[in-house]
Amino acid sequence: MAKRLRPVVLAALVSSVAAVAAQSPSAAEEVARLREAVTIVHEVMKGADTAIPDSILKRAEGIAVFPGALSGGFIFGGQRGHGVLSGRTDKGWSPPTFLTLTGGSFGLQAGGQATDIVFVIMNRRGLENFIKNQFKFGADAAAAAGPVGRDLQAGTDLQMRAEILSYSRARGLFAGVTVNGSTVRTDADAVYRFYDTRFNSTQIVVGGLAGSPGSTQEWQGTLVKYAPPR
Repeated sequence: MAKRLRPVVLAALVSSVAAVAAQSPSAAEEVARLREAVTIVHEVMKGADTAIPDSILKRAEGIAVFPGALSGGFIFGGQRGHGVLSGRTDKGWSPPTFLTLTGGSFGLQAGGQATDIVFVIMNRRGLENFIKNQFKFGADAAAAAGPVGRDLQAGTDLQMRAEILSYSRARGLFAGVTVNGSTVRTDADAVYRFYDTRFNSTQIVVGGLAGSPGSTQEWQGTLVKYAPPR
């Protein structure tokens, strides 16, 4: 009897330790990042005319949110942000991995602003590329500016060909955006602080990480609400 109980007890202990470690003061920044991402998704989706189309979210294999990515400069500019991403699994949306977004830009711009960026990853190849050690838009995969409008039936050609759809929100305006040239990397320090283990993004998103911290439930629940299991 005792021997049969040991794996169950061990699993419970592992889950509890992970939850406590992830919600320790050292992970406060990551917990706040998840909460900001949840708020952004709710705010984006509350407007029927400005939301990401349901037809796109139903097909999404991954969703990433970068709250308050900073951009600025004059003519030549730079961009940096910290975000979270989850992917679809057989059991629902995965726990989040933590990412950084860096890149340059060129255009008629001046000053600086904080911009919320959302990526909707449309197929498994796009998701697997996105979470590898270093992903560059335009080199590893192109990102197309995504359409808006909850009831909009996105064009078949766009749905079939685009691996990643990208959106941005600045000063209340939410619309598709082009981000080619930007680079996404795993935020290894954030992952370690949150999970107390040096996981990589593939292990978290694709590898079926078990015993995820309780602070991930709101984020995963938000994804289920707008992009329910198929």
